[in-house]
Amino acid sequence: MNQLMDLLAGFGTVLTPTNLLWVAVGAFLGTAVGVLPGLGSAMAVALLLPLTFTLEPISALTMFAGIYFGGLFGDSIAGILMNTPGNSTAIASSFEGHQMALSGRAPQALATAAIGAFLGGMIATVLVVFFAPSMADLATSFGPAEYFALALFAFVAISTVVADSVIRGLAALAIGLALSVVGIDQSTGTARFTFGIPALFDGILVVVITVALLAVGEVLHVASNVGRPDDKKLIPAKGRPWLSGAEFRAALPAWLRGTGFGVPFGIIPAGGAEVPTFLAYGTERKLDARRPEPMFGKGSIQGVAGPEAAGNATAGTAMGALLALGLPTSATAALLLAAFQQYGMQPGPLLFERSGDVVWALLASLFVAMIILLILNLPFAPMWAMLLPVPKEYLYAGISVFAAFGVYAAGASTVDLAVMIAIGVIGFVMRRYDVPLAPVLIALILGPLAEYSLRDAMANSSNNAAVLVSSPITIALYLILIAGVVWNAYRRVQEKNVLAALEAAQDR
Repeated sequence: MNQLMDLLAGFGTVLTPTNLLWVAVGAFLGTAVGVLPGLGSAMAVALLLPLTFTLEPISALTMFAGIYFGGLFGDSIAGILMNTPGNSTAIASSFEGHQMALSGRAPQALATAAIGAFLGGMIATVLVVFFAPSMADLATSFGPAEYFALALFAFVAISTVVADSVIRGLAALAIGLALSVVGIDQSTGTARFTFGIPALFDGILVVVITVALLAVGEVLHVASNVGRPDDKKLIPAKGRPWLSGAEFRAALPAWLRGTGFGVPFGIIPAGGAEVPTFLAYGTERKLDARRPEPMFGKGSIQGVAGPEAAGNATAGTAMGALLALGLPTSATAALLLAAFQQYGMQPGPLLFERSGDVVWALLASLFVAMIILLILNLPFAPMWAMLLPVPKEYLYAGISVFAAFGVYAAGASTVDLAVMIAIGVIGFVMRRYDVPLAPVLIALILGPLAEYSLRDAMANSSNNAAVLVSSPITIALYLILIAGVVWNAYRRVQEKNVLAALEAAQDR
C-alpha cells in the first residue's frame, strides 16, 4: 500500500506542465533517434545525455523515461519498414514485421509493435513499482563481497552471452575496465594511465566514452561503407493504423507470452533484450506450426507481437534492477546509471530512502511516457518513417557535429574532444571485427564498484580471500554464474553441431 501512495506522490510531481513537456520531448526525440538505422535506443540516450546537464534532476530523469522507451519503439520502425532494425533487440520482430509490410500490412505491423511495447512495458513497470522497494530492502544486506560478486556476475554474464565469440566479449570487457581506471586512484592518490595530462586526473567522463563508442564509432563505420550498394527499400505505411478485433484477439496471447519472457530477463545481466525477444519469437513460431494455416514466413502478427512485448518488458524490469540494486543489465541501463551519477545519486538500496521523491517521480514518468508514446506512435508511425530516406552523408555529418558539441558542453575541454576521437576509432575497429559494445559500457560503469568492493572486502578480512565466498548471497551468485556459463557453452556447442549437420546435408 505504501508503494501506491508513493507512486501517487510521484504522479503529483510528474503531472505538471513542465515535467509533462520534458517527458513528451524525451519520447519524441528518443523515437526520432531510435528510428534511424544503426543508431537505436542506446545511441539516443548517449546523444541526448549532454542536453540534460542544465535541467533539474527530476526534469532530466523524466525526460530520459521518454527517451528510454521511445528509442525502443524507434528501433522497430526501421526493422518493419526497411528490414534494417535500429538495434539488435528489434531483430526478432523484424522477421515477420517486414513480411507484413511486404504484404501491404505495414500499418498493422507498426500498430502491433506499438501496442505490444505499451502492454509489455506497462506490466513490467507495475511489477517494478511493487517489487523494487523489496529488492532494495534485500540489497541492504549486501556488503563489499556481495557487491563484488554482483559486479563479477554482470561482467561474465554479459561477456559470454551477447558476443558470438567469448574472446571478443572478454576483449570488450577488458577495454571497458581499462577506461574505468583512468584518473587518480581514490585510495592511494596515485595517477593511473593519465600520461601526465591534468585533464585526465579526474578520469574520462562517461559521456565522452559513450558518445565516442556509440556515435563516433558508428559514423566512422558508416563512412567506411559509403559507396557500397544498399538494396534496402522503404515500404510506405498506408492504411488503417489500428488493429481489427480479430487481429487484436490473435495478438493478445502473444503479447502476454512475450511479456512473460521479458519480465525475468530484465534483472539478468544479459546485455539487453536479445535473448527474451528471440525466445518469444521461437515460441510463437512453434505455436504457429500447429495451426491449420501457418502464417510464419508470410507475415504473422504473433511474430511481431511476442518479441515487441518481450523487449519492452525487459526494459521495464531492467529499470527496477537499476534502481533497487544499482545493477545495469544492458548498455542503455548503463547509460541511465551514468545519468543518475551526474546528479550525485547512486542507484541501489539507499536510493529509495535518500532520493525517494526522484525515484517515484521517475517511475510515474515511465507510465506517462508509455501513454504518450502510444498516442504518438499509433497514428504517426508513418511520419517517423519519413526520416529513413535521409541521405546518410547528411545524417551522420549532423550526428558528428551534435556529438562534438555535446562532449564539449559536458566538460568544456578540448582534451575531451581528442579523447572522443581516439575512443571513436576504437569503437570503429570494434564494429569492424564484431566486438560487442555492451560489455564495454557495463565494465565502465561497474568497474569502479568492483574495484572498491574488492579492496574493502580484502581490507576488512586481513586479505583473506575466503571472505569473497563467505555468505549465502555470494555463493548463490557464483553458482548461478557457473550454471549460466555452462548452459551458454552447451548452447553454443549445440548450435555448432546443428550448423555442421546442415552443411553436411547440403554437401550430399
